[in-house]
Amino acid sequence: MTTILTVRRDGKAAIGGDGQVTLGDSIMKADANKIRKLLDGQVITGFAGSTADAFALLERFEIKLKDYPSNVPRAATELAKEWRTDRALRRLEAMMIVVASSTTLLLSGTGDVIVPADGVLAIGSGGNYAMAAAKALLRRSTLTAAEIVRESLNIAADIDIYTNANVIVEELP
Repeated sequence: MTTILTVRRDGKAAIGGDGQVTLGDSIMKADANKIRKLLDGQVITGFAGSTADAFALLERFEIKLKDYPSNVPRAATELAKEWRTDRALRRLEAMMIVVASSTTLLLSGTGDVIVPADGVLAIGSGGNYAMAAAKALLRRSTLTAAEIVRESLNIAADIDIYTNANVIVEELP
């Protein structure tokens, strides 16, 4: 499992994830990068779930972004429709967060394309811990979006056994 978190603040968006890869109850890798830049860095994604499934979705999403380069929500919706209706894709066990300059989206295999009301989204085993920490830091601190993501993921790593403190954070202006 893993934890991916995104936060928007002061016109900037940050997304981050921990580096832990588990197989059953064993840690297989501690420094994986689950954050990917797409469309020449204009879009950043984070994924949680089965690694192979996530990469399959990432490849499909890149194709959709090329089909709709100036419309990230449309590309995400097209992927979600395909994910839900395609027999092979339907079995994929992963979730994605997509961040672009003015868009934050959660994509799931059930066809969900969710836009958060407050610019905060989290997925993965430590997602609820990271999201709670991020919401508190947004309300009670002056930290930047990237600082909130990093601190919140570290808090989640202190609580969730499937999340570690090898955090990677990327930011969009």
